[in-house]
Amino acid sequence: MTTPADSTSLKETPLSNEHRELGGKLIDFGGFAMPVQYKTGIKKEHHAVRTAAGLFDVSHMGEAVIRGERALEALQRLITNDASVLVDGRALYTVLCRPDGGIVDDCIVYRRTSTEYWIVLNAANREKDMDWLRQHMPAGVQAEDLSEETALIAIQGPMAAAVAGSQSRSDLASVPSFGFIDAEIAGVPCMAARTGYTGEDGFELACPADRATELWRALLTAGEDDGVVPAGLGARDTLRLEARLHLYGQDIDETTTPYEAGLGWVVKLGKGEFIGREALAAQRERGVGRKLAGFRVSGRSTPRPGYAIADRARGGDPHIGRVTSGGPGLSVGAPIGLGYVETGYARAGTQLVIDCRGKDVPAEVIKGPFYRRAS
Repeated sequence: MTTPADSTSLKETPLSNEHRELGGKLIDFGGFAMPVQYKTGIKKEHHAVRTAAGLFDVSHMGEAVIRGERALEALQRLITNDASVLVDGRALYTVLCRPDGGIVDDCIVYRRTSTEYWIVLNAANREKDMDWLRQHMPAGVQAEDLSEETALIAIQGPMAAAVAGSQSRSDLASVPSFGFIDAEIAGVPCMAARTGYTGEDGFELACPADRATELWRALLTAGEDDGVVPAGLGARDTLRLEARLHLYGQDIDETTTPYEAGLGWVVKLGKGEFIGREALAAQRERGVGRKLAGFRVSGRSTPRPGYAIADRARGGDPHIGRVTSGGPGLSVGAPIGLGYVETGYARAGTQLVIDCRGKDVPAEVIKGPFYRRAS
């Protein structure tokens, strides 16, 4: 996530000029020129989200809509979670799986009506995901890519709802977690969803791409006195890691399954047939040989993706896994990370060693998120 965005082949979001004017450092992220940080720096952006709010451009994400009388049937065949529990205006987190149980992508599904569902997809997977969706549409159901015409802005932090609400006549404060409404915010029509990727309260606002600059500027201005700042991918990564939220391409991919990744809670085997169900049911029955563990490091060394995880007391090969994500743990007071380890080492309290460039660094397996907001 450190490649400078100097290639003219990179895609831009509707807000790219705003990032440049704000001094954003643009990098190549999933083929898009995206801000990794602004002049304030990652640490200040991170803490602003924890104490006030940060404004993120996430317009690189993909948006799709599934429409038709058999839309729910199509969706249930594709996802592991159970969309039949949704009512209009509610959303859920889920994964798409291959027949062998490998994760095609993780996504959020939004029910607008009984015949129309939105899906937000990871940016780097957009084309792959759209192909996957279209391959599995029954007759009379369409999967349409809305990404080019849609911008997505996330406002996250304790002040997020108040700032966004100050720019709308709609009652945003009453929207529940994983709920959404159609609302005008600063005069811009939005689908305002109480979702996010930071561990904080907030909204993700889908709006017309040609109105994104208007909305972005209005929210920054409205939140200026409350400490709202623009925030980049660097802070987004440190925040999501503290909340133990997965990053596709690092913590999960087509070689990992939901049960290995600790996402068994989004697999509803009892809902009926779906792609990957047979493989996942068999894996649940026999158990998994590895699990994604979260760990806290003793000392100041920061674990990075690819670092070996070891048990030096074990005879033979001491390596038991590898780090998938790691960071400084800015709100938890110690470096933290995620990594796949042999199942026996994934229990909370287990002592590990992280090989940080040839230096053995002690670490302890932690259960659950590293950070939880107060309320």
